[in-house]
Amino acid sequence: MRTAEIRKRWLDYFEAQGHAVVPSASLISPDPSTLFTIAGMVPFIPYMTAQQTPPWKRATSVQKCVRTLDIDDVGKTTRHGTFFQMNGNFSFGDYFKADAIRMAWDFLTGSLDDGKLGIDPDKLWVSVYYEDDEARQLWKDIVGLPDERIQGLGKKDNYWSTGQPGPAGPCSEIFYDRGAAYGPDGGPLVDEGGDRFVEIWNLVFMQYEIDEVKSKEEFRILGELANKNIDTGMGLERVAFLLQGKDNMYEIDEVFPVIEAAQKLSGKTYGDNHEDDVRMRVVADHVRSALMIIGDGVRPSNEGRGYVLRRLLRRSVRAMRLLGVDGVALPSLLPVSKDAMAPSYPELAENFEQISAVAYAEEEAFRRTLASGTTILDNAVANLKKSSGGEGGVLPGEAAFQLHDTYGFPIDLTLEMAAEQGVQVDEKAFRSLMQEQRTRARADALAKRTGGADVAAYEALEKELTAPVEFLGYTQTDATVRVVGLLSGGVPAPAVTAPAEIEVVLDRTPFYAEAGGQLADHGTIVLDSGATIEVDDVQRPIKGLNVHRGRLVEGTAALGDPGTAQIDTARRKAISRAHSATHMIHKALHELVGPDRTQAGSENAPSRIRFDFRSPSAVSASALTEIEERVNVRLADNLEVTDQLMPIAKAREVGAMALFGEKYGDVVRVVSIGGDWSRELCAGTHVKQTGQLGRVTLLGESSIGSGVRRVDALVGDGAYGFQAKEHALVGQLTSLLNTRPEDLHERVGSLVSRLKEAEKELATLRQGQLLAVAGKLAAEAPRVGDVRVVTHDAGEAQADDLRALVLDVRGRLGEAEPVVAAAGGVSGGRPVVVVVTNAAARAAGYKAGDLVRTAAQTLGGGGGGKPDMAQGGGTDPAKLGEALAGIAEGVRLVAVGA
Repeated sequence: MRTAEIRKRWLDYFEAQGHAVVPSASLISPDPSTLFTIAGMVPFIPYMTAQQTPPWKRATSVQKCVRTLDIDDVGKTTRHGTFFQMNGNFSFGDYFKADAIRMAWDFLTGSLDDGKLGIDPDKLWVSVYYEDDEARQLWKDIVGLPDERIQGLGKKDNYWSTGQPGPAGPCSEIFYDRGAAYGPDGGPLVDEGGDRFVEIWNLVFMQYEIDEVKSKEEFRILGELANKNIDTGMGLERVAFLLQGKDNMYEIDEVFPVIEAAQKLSGKTYGDNHEDDVRMRVVADHVRSALMIIGDGVRPSNEGRGYVLRRLLRRSVRAMRLLGVDGVALPSLLPVSKDAMAPSYPELAENFEQISAVAYAEEEAFRRTLASGTTILDNAVANLKKSSGGEGGVLPGEAAFQLHDTYGFPIDLTLEMAAEQGVQVDEKAFRSLMQEQRTRARADALAKRTGGADVAAYEALEKELTAPVEFLGYTQTDATVRVVGLLSGGVPAPAVTAPAEIEVVLDRTPFYAEAGGQLADHGTIVLDSGATIEVDDVQRPIKGLNVHRGRLVEGTAALGDPGTAQIDTARRKAISRAHSATHMIHKALHELVGPDRTQAGSENAPSRIRFDFRSPSAVSASALTEIEERVNVRLADNLEVTDQLMPIAKAREVGAMALFGEKYGDVVRVVSIGGDWSRELCAGTHVKQTGQLGRVTLLGESSIGSGVRRVDALVGDGAYGFQAKEHALVGQLTSLLNTRPEDLHERVGSLVSRLKEAEKELATLRQGQLLAVAGKLAAEAPRVGDVRVVTHDAGEAQADDLRALVLDVRGRLGEAEPVVAAAGGVSGGRPVVVVVTNAAARAAGYKAGDLVRTAAQTLGGGGGGKPDMAQGGGTDPAKLGEALAGIAEGVRLVAVGA
């Protein structure tokens, strides 16, 4: 029976039993403490814990789940998988133990013709909580199970709670006996490994309220719940591999096709070699998990869910590499997984173009990382073993940190690959270095917000406030204010006299503090005492405290002084235009490229935008042009820009976009452009109508990191100024080249082609002149001991030309006797040296790499290469002759054995 058929039978059966069919929730967990949905009951927890009123008395679902705590066991056991599906039926104060047991047994053992699973009842055992006599008796009365197939287990295995005070209760589990080939008889009590007696269904009887929770097994039962609940979970993959007659979950119809594809790519046969089998199972599991996670909107990154996804993809790629596949693998594997899963999740086929683009880009990036990182790790391990006499040893944490920090090599991969070579890693030292790096990064960010002052000073100020600082900037550009906090040199002060750098906290302010990518307002604060403060930055070092930084240029500012705060309205308007334009670019990007191109950051400055977004590949020049055109068309429509406060649930309901990973409160501000055309959660300032933007010009797009792109743009005066400069430049070029503006592209292209041809001819001529001396150099090559040595200063010459020259000289001199040929030149003001040796010279101990390093040191640089050919350079061309002479001297020293 195919997995999708089991899934359908489950939903049909419980729907017929009066359950509402609830679609699977997203893999992205609603619980902020958990990255992914890890169990089928997670979406129903608010109903189980009485936080919300359930909309139904009975419900059923097949929930997508991801768990990665046991990722290292994937492929090694029959049960561990990172992605799995949990079939669940739930009762909220409706039926309880008797009906839960009856329906479970009926579905498992009922006739196939009646839409059930048809499992032989004699193969099923159950466990109950050892004190739950009621459940034990129900299994006897309803099902007729004999005592010997009902086993009592303790709280560790058969008692459920959230780990917090609240609802809890005993469990009853159903096991399938796979037979004597998988272990001894005696039920789950005997089979601790779970290889013979496989748990397939867990019935949780939520009937008690507990408190004083110390551990899973230590708590106090307060009493029975007024409304008892049922939560059950049947592992879909486990039941599938049992019904399909397979040994493990990796061989079921939704997973094994990827193993078949891996066999074709690698030429290996599944079942021939245990290590290869584990690798193929890892690939099959991880590719499926990545497919589902990307499908639910997660993108690879170095944190949280994105890091889990990145690790799954990279483990897949590396497993294929260990199977002997050096080329790209995911384009051959991911479509196979999609085809296997689409019958249950048709949205995978609909969104596969976007999903695959993300996965393929990550593979390509990792293949580059793997190539460089593997070489460095292998060298480090080899040196470690050499220094320890061939034994394993411990790789220093500094080496692991360098691999991570410089080459993007994840620590889990370093640990895994080092272990394969019998080497440990000083993970504690690595973690310490990572923490130091994070601390520095946090300190840098904090310094930006605090100006280097002690955070405690701001916390003390915040505690003294009688009310939160009121922000008036959405509707006002000036306001009457009162000074409620002063700092000078990062230290609180009752009064400060000009001239001085100063930080001011006001009771209310029209100044926008830098946040959400929008730069801070500038302006002035003029106190009634005559003191004047020029504000050039506003930060929020701690939540709820807006700190105005600037220069006290006149008078004395004191606590309690009243005055007037006035922002620079021209700057504010320019920044607001930029911020509204950012929203419009984001919307146009979604419309024309894809909704998965989500914002990853921005900077909204006067007349200028920097917009970062997640994308697996570059946005084409034509697409950028279309985005710019779309933004300016909507801009010309003079769309209304509005803002509204609403509950976050309502904001999501109306389709407002939120920045992935940002934290929001219960009530959020939604900025809408053109009604429902663009809606985003945003606390920034904006124009009232899009026509106020004037014009938006996209300057270009580039990569700023793996999977993140950046668009730079100009708005309003910035865009108009750029256009004016471009117009002037076009005028100058058309005049200079004596052509019309519409012919300028063709004219410049023709000139560039002619220039490239001239450069090629010049390079050929230069190389010919250089090679013309090869014969003379070979004929006149002096002997140093028994070695023919050629050194030549070629003057202005490229490294490629020098290489051709010394290879020509070496070829002319042949292999009859040792030959060392070296040539030097100057390219772009920097000296270059190339050295080659023939086989006879290398046999005599003359290595090009050693000789070129000597020369490069003289030139103030470095170099290296192989024994037969090496290249070096430096910074001092005046010492080129001395460097070449040093090569001849190096040959002489080897010849005399010095």
